[in-house]
Amino acid sequence: MGNRLSKIATRTGDKGTTGLGDGSRVDKDALRVHAMGDVDELNSNLGLLLCEDMPADLREQLVTIQHDLFDLGGELCIPGFTVLTDEHVSRLDALLAKYNANLPALQEFILPAGSRGAALAHVCRTVCRRAERSIVSLGKTETLNTHPRQYVNRLSDLFFVLARVLNRHAGGSDVLWEKGRKRDA
Repeated sequence: MGNRLSKIATRTGDKGTTGLGDGSRVDKDALRVHAMGDVDELNSNLGLLLCEDMPADLREQLVTIQHDLFDLGGELCIPGFTVLTDEHVSRLDALLAKYNANLPALQEFILPAGSRGAALAHVCRTVCRRAERSIVSLGKTETLNTHPRQYVNRLSDLFFVLARVLNRHAGGSDVLWEKGRKRDA
């Protein structure tokens, strides 16, 4: 991968550009930078989720996903560079099957609520969907490997399932949407 930073405040971005891992400079509002930033924000939110109580095996899987997201940021930072593979996507498919297997079938929409851990998993899900949209937009203007798009698509589904798992881990259940619910005046 590219060069590691030894100095954080370089002042090279003061004019609204940033350096990519291949040494080129692009505007800070470029699609590639948006995608990189959305993946970074997702990874930061995942770090916050990891502060919550959860089963040890789930924690270990999420730490692995954090590393994957860092690698994905590197892949996005270096045009033409590839890190994520079919194996990364397949691992998420397996986790989806594993964690969804013991959940009751959905009968209604659920709200992004319940335990704090579940709510944070839903925040990760929504940030992941934004990262996916950014990656799709970037892929319309530049050549990208298909695995980043597939990975974040599966990952957002996994965060939805994990929110349900975390609600149960906390002793609760899904918070159901109630059609036509009205507030008391």
